[in-house]
Amino acid sequence: MSEPARDDASRGYRDHPRSKPGPGSITRRLRRHRPHYLTAAAVAFALVVAGVSAGVQSGAPVDSAAAAATPSGTAAASPLTAVPASPAPAASGAGRAASPKATPPPATAAAPKAGKVPAAVAPAAAHKPAKVPAAAARKPAAVPAAAAVAAPAISPELDGQIGAIIAANSAYALGVSLIDLSDGVVHGYGVQGNFVAASTAKILAASAYYHLVETGRASLAAPMGGTTAGDQIRQMVQQSNNNSWALILSAVGYWGIAAYAASIGITYDCTVNLLTPEEMARTLELLYAGRLLSARHTAQLLSYMQNTNFETLIPPAVPPGIEVFHKYGLLYGNLHDASILVKGSRAFVFVVYTRGLSESDMGPRTRIIQKLTRTVTGALF
Repeated sequence: MSEPARDDASRGYRDHPRSKPGPGSITRRLRRHRPHYLTAAAVAFALVVAGVSAGVQSGAPVDSAAAAATPSGTAAASPLTAVPASPAPAASGAGRAASPKATPPPATAAAPKAGKVPAAVAPAAAHKPAKVPAAAARKPAAVPAAAAVAAPAISPELDGQIGAIIAANSAYALGVSLIDLSDGVVHGYGVQGNFVAASTAKILAASAYYHLVETGRASLAAPMGGTTAGDQIRQMVQQSNNNSWALILSAVGYWGIAAYAASIGITYDCTVNLLTPEEMARTLELLYAGRLLSARHTAQLLSYMQNTNFETLIPPAVPPGIEVFHKYGLLYGNLHDASILVKGSRAFVFVVYTRGLSESDMGPRTRIIQKLTRTVTGALF
């Protein structure tokens, strides 16, 4: 940006009476300096002509609006001005919704490692750019750097594939939510209204009790149901024990679970147990990002979401090398699976809620869930 003109009067500069020109002085000065002025003007004109000619020969586009909006008439500061990246689609399929970008997780914890109970779970690694191979790094770019901005992982092509599977199985109510933890945007497909959450809501109950522990109002070592509260949480999540769920809900209380859900942006009544696919996905996103619980309790709860007593929905359709943390739900006509899928620095929340006539059509809906899983993992990993 050009420097603003100085106001010499503000600096106390004054004209001295003796400095004022006498009669005819201006005319004499102009006559004396006219050749210099003409020479300078000619040089300036030649430089302008040369600059315009060079710009035309190079084919460089001139964007007067962008130049006016940026300092000193330079190119726009954002690289996306020169080469616009493909924006994430605002809507795709029935019920598609994009939510505001989530706050990045704290960088003090790392994503869980395969085959081990994660020691600290805030997936800072999920927000780090993938490493570029050395050979690729040495290769000169064929396009401007702005064009090398990675396209969104959840692409319009994947949107269309998910939508097509849902449309082909319209005999069932199907709701899918997908979140890339690197940007926190919720991609919703199919039915996005309330479902009976069944046992997927046990993650919310577990988180609410851990929160009581962290605020000094409860203890995992407290006696509960012939064992401890901590063991009841394990049974509730890993074995989907409904008696354990009832004990944990009783300890948290009706208003306690409602208040806890409201604190993370969810309206929840445990007497009817309704959640949307997006609300379940948001809960898992916050959990994995370390924004619900301490690192220790997050790691413990995630460990209970592996090797559960019902691994027949999302897990068998996930390719080797991808970690799965999940909680299924099965109640009458409701068949759900809510998962976190992790490989290296990539992490996604993937939730599928389904509603059919009864448990008699669990087979077809299981195959739909697995087809969606293969489609999603094939596109994202």
